Amino acid sequence: MSTSSEGPESAPDSAGDVVWVEADGPVSIIRLNRPETMNAFGDEMHEAFLAVLRRIGNDREVRAVVLTGAGRAFSAGGDIEDFEVFANDLHARRRILRMGRLLFDELVNVHVPVVAAVNGPAVGLGATIVAACDMVFISEQAFLADPHVTVALVAGDGGSVAWPLNSGLLRAKEFLLTGDRLSAQAAVDIGMANRVVALDDLMTEAVAFAHRLARLPWQAVQDTKAVLNQHLRRAAVSGLAFGLAAESQSHDTLEFRAVPGLFRERAAGRGDGEPKKK
Repeated sequence: MSTSSEGPESAPDSAGDVVWVEADGPVSIIRLNRPETMNAFGDEMHEAFLAVLRRIGNDREVRAVVLTGAGRAFSAGGDIEDFEVFANDLHARRRILRMGRLLFDELVNVHVPVVAAVNGPAVGLGATIVAACDMVFISEQAFLADPHVTVALVAGDGGSVAWPLNSGLLRAKEFLLTGDRLSAQAAVDIGMANRVVALDDLMTEAVAFAHRLARLPWQAVQDTKAVLNQHLRRAAVSGLAFGLAAESQSHDTLEFRAVPGLFRERAAGRGDGEPKKK
């Protein structure tokens, strides 16, 4: 984890860590920093993000967080390159699902408000993270999508918990059962984001809003968030363990095991060697 006094746009290029942090007075700016994979979550990213959230939880000077991604994506979720590992290694699978549960819980429970600055696609786990934030600014060119079902997985990592609370149950079913993309404006229209912002203005507006929250009486803000997030915690208690168990079972299906080969065939046909995500 790195800190820097440089502006948020320049820091990821000079930081070697997969999660980069800048202190902007009482606001912590967190940037997911694996742009070459569209900020896909592997073990290292899970661990680093958890460590950052826990450090913020112990820092009495932090009053708000802005969360964004490096490069052209917010986060592409899980990496297709890991699919064969999880299909064949039960211990690795169980570990990554435990990490997913911890990540969702830490994000919901961190005491300060988290403002998402969605700079590009937020897919799968990336969309779940956005749905668990407290305020969402989304760039005009970004979109949300949870395509778990399209790669033969149950949407169990928190999307089935957070999406219905934000958008309503029927809307959540529409997008979680199909994996369809949700444009920036549509995300605002159904309650999955607060504001659409031009990309060039995204960080400026998100950081300014975080500072606005940081100037308010801290105990009132933090405990109001805690009370509101009781809805998420209650839903997580009733649904998240079941969802992750069902997602674990997905890894044993023939449809899931066929996915990496299908993606490789498509990439070869396009001449596209870029890793694909869920």
